Parts: sequence; structure tokens; C-alpha cells
Amino acid sequence: MPELPEVETIARGLAPQVEGRTVTAVHILNDSTVEGRRELLEHRVTGCVISRVHRRGKVLLMDIAPASASATDKPVVAPQPSSQPTHVAFHLKMTGRLFVYPQGTPPAVHTRIIFDLSDGSRVFFDDARKFGYCRALAAQDFTEWNFWQKLGPEPLEIGEDAFVQLLRGRRTRIKAALLDQTVIAGIGNIYADESLFRARIRPDAACDSIPEAKLRALHGVMQAVLQLAIRECGSSIRDYRDAHGDAGAFQNNFLVYGKAGEKCTVCGRKLSTAKVAGRTTVFCGKCQK
Repeated sequence: MPELPEVETIARGLAPQVEGRTVTAVHILNDSTVEGRRELLEHRVTGCVISRVHRRGKVLLMDIAPASASATDKPVVAPQPSSQPTHVAFHLKMTGRLFVYPQGTPPAVHTRIIFDLSDGSRVFFDDARKFGYCRALAAQDFTEWNFWQKLGPEPLEIGEDAFVQLLRGRRTRIKAALLDQTVIAGIGNIYADESLFRARIRPDAACDSIPEAKLRALHGVMQAVLQLAIRECGSSIRDYRDAHGDAGAFQNNFLVYGKAGEKCTVCGRKLSTAKVAGRTTVFCGKCQK
């Protein structure tokens, strides 16, 4: 599943290709890919300008605003303010992708939604496994979207003191806490394993058993890992590609993820594996204590 660095990379690559363009048509090719009110996406988004592309946690967001009739090939009736969507949200889940194609490009076998833009280009939301979804949201919908309301703080924005307070009183295992999107948003299996190894913390250690100094170290390491992964355009394990179709490169920096049975780069001991919060976890039993 694309995590924070991958979604951030996609947002940054998509932004210059679509910002300032008007959505002239929305084609829904798979009903189950739409979450929430279909009519908001299919009809109310049409005629709106994409003003910004950004990310919250693992969710990619397109901010949209009403466009004048001159911005499209034919006049558009402005939506009623009460139902005017302000965002289109994409959760890519395991295999979701967003690409921009030239005018007239036909849908592929896994294309679920197409957005036609005023410059003739087309944005495809492709998803081989159909776990991802797209949702149009009016301003008031965010207060009613349970998933959005429960999202934890952004790991690249939270301060060190707040991060320590977030974790120190919890009895849950530290990796489970990092994977819990209601605790902190955007971190998944890859970056939890890599951050915990670099901070020398066992993934199954209870949060309230970890010394404060180590939690502070984890905060810095976590942010450094995420920032490096963003600079490397994310990690490509199987399906992930950025908005230009290119693979990420952070997988070349993995120290533990996916390396069970290999030698620890620090001590030379064979890396161990276990299940934590239902996820395969790789760690060094000697270095991480």
C-alpha cells in the first residue's frame, strides 16, 4: 500500500499537470470505486477548476472550485453552494494509481474513473484490485466523514514534545501505534520497520516501556526516513509508480524491511521476523532493545 512518501510523491508529480485545469467530464467505469455520494463526483465536480493537489496521511486530495463558463468549451451551471464539493479524495489502498494521459487515450483494463480536463488531457484512476476509492466532499462532509475525523497528526508536522506525549502513556506495542492511522497518519509497514531499526527500538516493545530519550530519537529518525523517502520518490516493491509512471528508489536504502534472514548491517546478526499488529515485521534482536 502506498504510504506517506509515495502519496506525497504522486501529489507533487500530479500537481503541475492538473492544477488550473477545469474538469470537463467525469466517467465512472466502476461503481464500487466511488465512496459516498456518486452524484457529487459525477456531476458536481464537472465544471470545477482543480486549484491544488496535496496529501493528508495516505489520502491524496484535489481541491476544486467553481469555474466560469469561459473556462470550458460550453457553459456550466454553477452547483448550489450547499452541495458544492471542495475536495476530491483518493485512497489508493494497495494498487491504486493516478496518471495523466493525452486527449483521446482509451481506458485500460484496470481504469476505474476518468477525469477529462479542459486542456484535452485525461486523468485515469487505475486500480487492479479495486480496493482503492474516490470520494467527492462538500465542505460539511468532512465533519461527517468518520475516517477523516479520526486521522492522527502528520508525522512530518508533529513536534518532538507532542510526539513523546502521544506515545509515552500507551500500553500498545510501538509498531502497532505507528501503524494506527488514528494515532499518527501516513506511516505504514515499510517506514515503521525502517524507523524503529534506526532508532534501536524493538517493534514489539510497549510504548510505555520505552525511555523518553528513545522516543525523542525515534521522532527525529522517523522524520528523516520519511524525508529521505520523499526525496527518493518513495519505495517501489511491486505496483507503485509515481504520477509520471516512474518507480521510486528508497527501496535501495532499506536496512531491514523485506530482509528477514539477512545479516544486520550494524552487528552482522541474522535479522529476525515476527508478526506485530498483524503485519510481517523485520528487526535485529541484538541492536533493537
